Amino acid sequence: MRKRKTVAKVICSIVAAFAIFLLVVSVNHQVRLKKEAGLRTPLGKMVEVGGHSMSVYLEGTGDTTLVFMSGAGTCSPILDFKSLYSLLSDRYQIAVVEKFGYGFSDVVDKSRDIDSMLEDTRAALTAAGLTAPYVLCPHSMSGLEALYWAQKYPDEVSAIIGLDMSVPGHYDGMSINLPLMRLAGGAAHIGITRLIPDIADSDAVKYGTLSDAEKEIYRAVFYSRTATVTMLNETAQVKENAEKVDALGVPQVPMLLFLSDGSGGTGFDTETWRSIPIAYIAQVHDGTYIELNCPHYVHDYEYQAISEHILAFLS
Repeated sequence: MRKRKTVAKVICSIVAAFAIFLLVVSVNHQVRLKKEAGLRTPLGKMVEVGGHSMSVYLEGTGDTTLVFMSGAGTCSPILDFKSLYSLLSDRYQIAVVEKFGYGFSDVVDKSRDIDSMLEDTRAALTAAGLTAPYVLCPHSMSGLEALYWAQKYPDEVSAIIGLDMSVPGHYDGMSINLPLMRLAGGAAHIGITRLIPDIADSDAVKYGTLSDAEKEIYRAVFYSRTATVTMLNETAQVKENAEKVDALGVPQVPMLLFLSDGSGGTGFDTETWRSIPIAYIAQVHDGTYIELNCPHYVHDYEYQAISEHILAFLS
């Protein structure tokens, strides 16, 4: 009996110590968030979409509008794409749409089916004063939204420039561990991420052309926009979204796909990651691809080469 009581006391002590640890981490996180509030001043326009605020960043001028669309979980799309679009804004109108749950946009717990996301994006661009047609520049998972856009509203899409974008075939047989992702989201909400050294230093921070001030803004946004409920809802519906896009066939708009080596978070080996979009674009009458020897966030590594290829493609 005494032994059982001793074991129970030890367990209770461990649980209590862990609870205190989480409380300290959470309080520290909230204090830091308040201190970082000034760094989270929106960099672009805040527009209203469905009663919530969405962030749209505009830069440059020109008759052609390039719309940059971020991949899943990219906490600060505006800064993530900056190394690339800053090389193009002297010739084109640049627009970066930050979906709900990303960057400076509101975090909302709503459906992230492909129709909802597309209509949010279109409404945000209209509210920002832009008009179609657009050249869509999607990264990773937002490739599905770009393809669906071209399928549903072909007159609004003049071309697609895929920055290592996903196509429906990438999600065939893909296993998504939602419970683990929700656990990660809970940990980020509490502030556990602050205990992991350099976790906020993304590829954009380490390899792009951001200034020191912009890197600080990126880190501040990271701690408030990591694994948000909106991002998790998007991931939960991605396979269903991919099936819907796949069922509508391959849109026939000019396409230029930049393909990475698959490293940096795709979960695929190089050959498999590249073979899927290569097979896809083979069905596009006016489509081509360029292989890059760099990780998944291609625009943070090969921004100079990509910008030159984009200029040639659009001209």
